[in-house]
Amino acid sequence: MREARIYMDWNATAPLLPAAREACLSALDLAGNPSSVHGEGRKIRALIETARRDVAALCGAQPASVTFTSGATEAANWVLTPDFRMGKTPISIGHLYISAIEHPAIREGGRFGRNDISEIAVTPAGMLDLAALEAALAAHDRQTGLPMVAVMLANNETGIVQPIAEVSHLVKAAGGILVVDGVQAAGRIALSIENLGADFLIISSHKIGGPKGAGALIARGEILMPSALIRGGGQEKGHRSGTENPAAIAGFGAAARAAVDGLAGRMAAVAALRDDLESEMVAVAPDVIIHGKSGPRLGNTTFFTLPGLKAETGQIAFDLEGVALSAGSACSSGKVGQSYVLSAMGHDPGQGALRISIGSSTTRAEIGRCAEVFAKVAARRRLSGAAA
Repeated sequence: MREARIYMDWNATAPLLPAAREACLSALDLAGNPSSVHGEGRKIRALIETARRDVAALCGAQPASVTFTSGATEAANWVLTPDFRMGKTPISIGHLYISAIEHPAIREGGRFGRNDISEIAVTPAGMLDLAALEAALAAHDRQTGLPMVAVMLANNETGIVQPIAEVSHLVKAAGGILVVDGVQAAGRIALSIENLGADFLIISSHKIGGPKGAGALIARGEILMPSALIRGGGQEKGHRSGTENPAAIAGFGAAARAAVDGLAGRMAAVAALRDDLESEMVAVAPDVIIHGKSGPRLGNTTFFTLPGLKAETGQIAFDLEGVALSAGSACSSGKVGQSYVLSAMGHDPGQGALRISIGSSTTRAEIGRCAEVFAKVAARRRLSGAAA
């Protein structure tokens, strides 16, 4: 009898939570447009505002500062723009500074031109080089407008957690705007937009067990805002026009509620499972390289290179054994290419790396089975090397 498949690709997308599924289905049963003033419209509007409060609570923000989008990529394309307003006063952003390990949604730079985007190096440990950022901000030409810095809180491949508080200090000293990509961090570490010192925070529904097709841009206040990305009927306070998707938003809110509940204990248990898996991996293959292990990481992520095994080959081998994992990040329509994150950290990206990412429903038995498959793949690598 074939063994059940094991899902270990939570950083690509988390399994849909039962509560989120129920919230989606309940919303689909409601008639009415959330912009309508009749009873049906008010009922579905109330559902959206409840979700807004839940997402705000997840991020330590005010509900009025949460704008729903179709996902994190849309939120990034909206906020990464040279055109801002402080109330009714236009504010110009002159240059965008990003780390060398950002997700493609940030690397593409939104509405900035290519010549108006600069990458800041990271250290071999995968942490943003704060001295390099400080130097770049010191050299920024204020005549072009304010500087904007966009940095992820946790890297989607390595799980490495960035020193956002220190980044914020440098950005504020330069009079700039800080955008934090919190997509991988949400639901895995406690979030507070105030404590981070971010002006804007981006999160995604499907990374925390909600449905795909929903995300949010959270602002620190309501005065400083980017120019609207979608113009039309004025929904979401005119920031993001178009009739809202109540089913996706309701599921997003349910997932946000679940993410807050017992977060520390839940993630401690997940981290213990991840650490056990890594210990077993090292025991059977002492030469395995676990990237970022020396620094602060999300408790659910292992990004590793097995010398002599190409990432694509390893991914297929695991998949044939019933284990779903990633070769890097799942952000390029299924493409498996060299990891720019590894390159930025100073590693040879030619061989690539595999990412195991787990979550709250991952079991001890699944960890054991994954370790068995890893041992089998490592043994095949040795045999193929001996044959060569």
